Amino acid sequence: MALAPTVSSEDDKPKAPASVSDDNVSAAEGQFDVVGANFDARPEALQSLTREEVQLMNKKLVRKIDLVILPIIGLLYILNYIDRQNLAAAKLQGILEDLHLSTQQFATAVSILFVGYLPFQIPSNLLITKISRPGLYICTAALIWGGISAATAAVKSYQQLLAVRAILGIVEAVFFPGAIYYLSAWYTKTELGKRIAGLYIAQQVGNAFGGLFAAAILGLDGIHDIAGWQWLFIIEGSATVGIAGICAFIMPEFPHNSRILSETERALAVWRIESEAGAAEGTENETLVRGFANALSDPKLWFLIFCNLLSQAQGSIANYFPTIVASLGFNRTISLLLTAPPYVLAGFVYYGLMFYSDRKNTAYPLIVGCISLSIVLYIILLTTQNIGALYFSMLLLPFASVGPQLLMYKTINLHLARPIAKRAVASALVNALGGTSNIWASYLYYAPPHFYAAFGTLAGAAALFIATITLYRWFVRRENKRLDSGDPVQIEKVKKGGVTDEMVQLGWRYEMY
Repeated sequence: MALAPTVSSEDDKPKAPASVSDDNVSAAEGQFDVVGANFDARPEALQSLTREEVQLMNKKLVRKIDLVILPIIGLLYILNYIDRQNLAAAKLQGILEDLHLSTQQFATAVSILFVGYLPFQIPSNLLITKISRPGLYICTAALIWGGISAATAAVKSYQQLLAVRAILGIVEAVFFPGAIYYLSAWYTKTELGKRIAGLYIAQQVGNAFGGLFAAAILGLDGIHDIAGWQWLFIIEGSATVGIAGICAFIMPEFPHNSRILSETERALAVWRIESEAGAAEGTENETLVRGFANALSDPKLWFLIFCNLLSQAQGSIANYFPTIVASLGFNRTISLLLTAPPYVLAGFVYYGLMFYSDRKNTAYPLIVGCISLSIVLYIILLTTQNIGALYFSMLLLPFASVGPQLLMYKTINLHLARPIAKRAVASALVNALGGTSNIWASYLYYAPPHFYAAFGTLAGAAALFIATITLYRWFVRRENKRLDSGDPVQIEKVKKGGVTDEMVQLGWRYEMY
């Protein structure tokens, strides 16, 4: 999203955003465009401050919320991902033998989590827009899913495992779309990308150290007549319960009612978001039903849902990554250890991608670049038997296949910003419907080491992803041309997609594409 002062020309046509230059470079970190352009429109609490004082306060505010929000969100996401993915590590520690599971039954146990996880994201994200303490809501969910995860150690049959996994998915549905929405309530367009990257880096830390932790827990196998996979669920689930309980007392609310901010800081925090999207949390009264209807009627949402479905299909490798690495022929401990480097590398690449995206205000070329690389990697995995080449492809695949998801979530929160309820619904719908690919993709990972069904399908999905995101690029660029035209008829067509009068007056445009 871009902003510019409202400038009247002879024909009173809205001008293109002043912040978008030919190279599409966005504002610097810790700044937001309207500090200079609309400074006279600052809130009453900031009226006594000079422009320089507001800019300095803004930088301090960003650092403050970074130091409080990001560690909490990141830690909870590490725990979320570990608790969701530890079944993959348990496979290497004997859960199939102890519960007498077939390969297909295990695949069903993996995929059934998403049966609860996906549909419950939508009502949860609708609810979070009306809750004054979203931090407490998210942390309470984390505490509950930690208990459920620990209870997995007590299952004695396939049916019990399915029941626990389904319930776990329902409770974990609160976190990811809620966290993305929560971050978008605090950060501007020049800041949001790197914070989403931070969330995904936490995911990679969970993946990397989850494997290392699982390898260490192997040493507990048999102690007190408890199997290694049972210890895995007990320890990781109990850790989640304890940490979530602590975070519940310190995680902030929304900017307008945050207890960690002074009155002046709250006014600035709200103004930052209002100045980009025309409204911030706590300033709109649109009903949940209206927000849901607005989201469903926007064609951009369906483009992004389909793109995310194709993207999350590729992300399904995380559910089977220990199995994919184990296909190289190493023992259980070495296989778990070898899962760590790809995720560590992915964390660094994620930050680089989003830093560049924020700095250059771009997304499309980065998405296409990552997906093109993933196609090459799938071909290598399908065709070679060289261990070095296979592991090299596995090393790069996590960031190449999952990296575009970061840019997709940034796109969702910037291109579907208003109304606020619509943004919350859109974020949940994209993740929920897109995540259905995790269900059917779970049945593709067989016939190692090449996994022909999986990698062949994912290569085709990647090619279709490139075509779809290119069509989306054409669509939003057409909308920008309509806004640039100044023709009231053309502008009304764009407003049907969620662009408001306030956004038009601010010079808002669809950016990054």
